[in-house]
Amino acid sequence: MPTLRHILLKRLPITTWLPRYKTSTFFRDLLAGFTVSLTEIPQAIAYAVVAGLTPEYGLYAAFMGGFTYALFGSNKDINIGPTSILCLLIQPYVRKFGPDVAVLACFLSGVLIFLLGVLQLGFVIEFFSYPVIAGFTCAASLQIGSTQIKSLLGIPGPADGFLDAWKAVFNNLDQIKMWDTVLGLVSILILVVLKEIQKFGTLKYRSDWSKSRNILGIATFMVSLARNAIIVIIGTVISYNFGKNPPFKTTGEVKAGFPPFGPPPFVPNCNGTWYSFGTVAQNFGPTLIFLPLVAILEAVSIGKAFSKGKALDATQEMLALGLANMAGSFVRSMPITGSFTRTAVNHSAGVKTQFGGVITSVLALLAIAFLTPTFSYVPKASLAAVIICAMFYLFDFGAFVVLWRAKKLDLVPFLTTLFCCLFISLEYGILIGIGVNLLFVLYASARPKLLITHEKVTRGEIFLITPKDTLYFPAAEFLRDVVLACEGENSTVVVNGKELRNVDVTVAKSLAVLVRELVERGQIPILQNFKPSVVQICIRVDKNLQKYFVQSDLSEILKNV
Repeated sequence: MPTLRHILLKRLPITTWLPRYKTSTFFRDLLAGFTVSLTEIPQAIAYAVVAGLTPEYGLYAAFMGGFTYALFGSNKDINIGPTSILCLLIQPYVRKFGPDVAVLACFLSGVLIFLLGVLQLGFVIEFFSYPVIAGFTCAASLQIGSTQIKSLLGIPGPADGFLDAWKAVFNNLDQIKMWDTVLGLVSILILVVLKEIQKFGTLKYRSDWSKSRNILGIATFMVSLARNAIIVIIGTVISYNFGKNPPFKTTGEVKAGFPPFGPPPFVPNCNGTWYSFGTVAQNFGPTLIFLPLVAILEAVSIGKAFSKGKALDATQEMLALGLANMAGSFVRSMPITGSFTRTAVNHSAGVKTQFGGVITSVLALLAIAFLTPTFSYVPKASLAAVIICAMFYLFDFGAFVVLWRAKKLDLVPFLTTLFCCLFISLEYGILIGIGVNLLFVLYASARPKLLITHEKVTRGEIFLITPKDTLYFPAAEFLRDVVLACEGENSTVVVNGKELRNVDVTVAKSLAVLVRELVERGQIPILQNFKPSVVQICIRVDKNLQKYFVQSDLSEILKNV
């Protein structure tokens, strides 16, 4: 039985690494935390825009995750904060019910994630197959990127969905603003160039290089990592120099100061209208379930990617993520989860412990305290460029090639998920994608592999049918049809169950009916080498089956035929 110390070390990972913490480790974490903050702060502002919130909500979401994950998280590399997909999922509800609903969604997601962790139900994310995940990710990146085109071009008006975004662009081509477009396109160009430079990250230090060359390599690599911050800073400086009338659109006034600490708003208020909790929950519909599931999927998959072959405690990650969301809701945070981009930056910067996330969170708090007046000058085109570039690299181009080469049939759930997410909604799109994928699984279980051999013997002929896997109810009729197709005078039908691990009651009843039909046709049924557990299930369904079960080789059966 696990001791209290064992439970404490497992469920409070900080007790494992904090006692061994060193000064040298602190400086590595400090560097990594600072580097990640240069990515997280501009991303947080940009993703708040994606969610339909004002920029300060992105900053509120950027700090609590780091503090909470440092206590309960088990992976040193993971960065917890706002992500584009979660922001897109809550966007329609923010438009309808206001910012309060984003905070409420954060709390509810945290509670559900935590409960799934306590009950160890993380296996539910296994229903998200690669084709479904890839289709969902591609659709989300296309939709998020599309909604930012109008901001990139300076076009006014809302554009919440994929089709709405492009309609807004083509219906307002005459309202394109030159300077917004120039700033946005130049920003994208710089971001792409700096991103490509990052590919040389493995060359940021080499022993065979000169000292000056290594300094240049490290500096170039760090500039590449901070590319989002650089673009936002440059755009902000340009905007600030124009005073109150810049030639391009800016984010406008950003609420200064720290968020109020208090429980999440269970009765959201939007422009003086109060909405009951039941009304909000009813409007959320399937999103209330998919939001935490997507959050778990992102966090756990990222954790596995950066665990370096070590076993990842998915339950602990879910507990940490759930607590991070619940704690975040008390400081006006929108839903948060692991970010692959920022986790990769954290890893590349050489983070040593989860304390690197604390550094990032502290810097986010400093930004809230001192920089919020400056954020009002951030050009919308610069934020749009940051989001569009992030979405371009989020789009899984390789999925098309992998699925085409490996198994073309998997393109069906992939494309179904992709198009349904784009043209219906993300929630129903992923639900339809999972449904289509499960149909493939059910079809495969309904048509199991059956090895059939036919031999002629002295007294007639013998048919040997060997199922190659477990049989469940979808395969019952198929097995019956295959066996009844084995006809012949003075024939014996042997069903070899040596490779059957399990059957359900439907298959057992089907075997009982099958045996009776074979006997009525004048054939001899034999159920050979079934496992005792399978035999027990069949006998409990029909006691008459017991006399047809034999444990012997085929040669022995042939002697008796």
